[in-house]
Amino acid sequence: MSRRSVAFATTLTLPLLALAACGDTSSDSASGGDTGGDKLSVVTSFYPLQYAVQQVGGDHVDATNLTKPGTEPHDLELSPQDTLSVSKADAVIYLSGFQPAVDDAVKEAGDKAHDVHDAARLDLKATDDGHDHGGDHADHDHADEGDHADEEHAEGNDPHFWLDPNRYADVADAIAADLSAADPDNAADYKANAKDLRERLGTLNTEFKTGLASCEHKDLVTSHAAFGYLAKAYGFDQEGITGITPESEPSAKQMADIVAHIKEHKVPTIYAETLVPRDVADTIAKEANATVMVLDPIEGITDESAAQDYFGVMRANLETLKKGQVCS
Repeated sequence: MSRRSVAFATTLTLPLLALAACGDTSSDSASGGDTGGDKLSVVTSFYPLQYAVQQVGGDHVDATNLTKPGTEPHDLELSPQDTLSVSKADAVIYLSGFQPAVDDAVKEAGDKAHDVHDAARLDLKATDDGHDHGGDHADHDHADEGDHADEEHAEGNDPHFWLDPNRYADVADAIAADLSAADPDNAADYKANAKDLRERLGTLNTEFKTGLASCEHKDLVTSHAAFGYLAKAYGFDQEGITGITPESEPSAKQMADIVAHIKEHKVPTIYAETLVPRDVADTIAKEANATVMVLDPIEGITDESAAQDYFGVMRANLETLKKGQVCS
C-alpha cells in the first residue's frame, strides 16, 4: 500500500478526506506534481503530446493531460485545479499558439515549461476556411481571395504536426531532451525510448507512403482543416470545409464553392471526424453526391475512436484513405 493510501486509511477527519480527494490522479486528467513516488510528473496540453511523453518517458514519468477525453482541444478552458497542476509539475510539455488557456497557464511554470513549436516545424499557414493546401497539386480556382479578408484565424500556422510521422518523431526527440534536462539520471533511457519511437514512426511513414502511392483522387475534402501536414507528406490537396477551428460554420458561399469543387473534380469522399458533428459534411455530401467517411485528427482518444492509441488510429486512418481516395 502506498504512503498516500495509508494516510487515507488512518485519517478520519473530513478536512483531510477532502484533501485526499483533491489529490486523486489519473492518466487522463491533469493532477498536481506529487505522483506518489519517484516518477517525474509531466503535464501535457493535449493527447498527442501526452502519448509522446508516455512513449519517451516510459516508467520514469507520470504523464497527465489537460485536455480531457472527448474534449475538443482547440477551445480548452482550464479549471483552477488544472492551473495549479501546471505550476506544481516537474515539467510541462505544450504547443504554443494552439490553446490560449495553456499559453496563459505556462507563464507561471517558468523554466519547467517546454514548447515543442520549433521541433514541430509548423510551416503551413492556417486559414479559417481551410483552403491552405498541403499538397503540390492544388487547384485554387474556386477560392476567391476577397472571401478571406475577414478570417479570424488567418494568422498563425496549422498546429496538427502529429499527423505527419516524421514531424512527430522530431517532437519526440525534443521531448527526450526536455525530460533529460528535468531528470538527468534517466537521460540515456529517454534517448533510447525516443530512438525506438522514431523507428516505429518511420515504419508507419513507410506504410502510408506505400499504401497511398497510387490513388485515383488527390483532393482530400475534410470537415476540419486538420490534415495539411498529412496531405503535404503524402501528395494530397487538402480542401477544408471549415478551417483550423472545427466549430466554425462555413458561409453559404463557402458551402456552394466546396460543392462545386467536389462535382468538378469528381471527388468521391468527404471526411468527417470523431469530435465534431458531421451535419455539414452530410449536407455537402448529399448535395454533391459524395460519400462521408470518418478521418480522425487524433486530437483525443474516446470510445468513438477507431483504436485506443496513436498508432492504431493512424493505421485506421490509412485504411480509410485507401478506400476513400481509391488507392490500389
